[in-house]
Amino acid sequence: MVRIPLSPAQIRSGRRLGALLRRARGDQDSADVAARAGISPETLRKIEAGRIPSPGFGTVVGLCDALGVPIGAAVDAWRGTVDDARIA
Repeated sequence: MVRIPLSPAQIRSGRRLGALLRRARGDQDSADVAARAGISPETLRKIEAGRIPSPGFGTVVGLCDALGVPIGAAVDAWRGTVDDARIA
């Protein structure tokens, strides 16, 4: 399967999502959050840094659940309409 390269807009969206998740994690240990989300700590670091700009749906749901972030806040971050008040 050939993967179509992401557009610059998609890359920016992934960076916004990563930033939202990083803010929501705060001082929580990344290994603990990753374990609760069912991903590796390295994957979490890459998502937060924007190096995985289009994580899978299940990964995003797992992270939102582990961090208490409403999935709608992740959607808003992806779209660029972040409402920080919605972050738990």
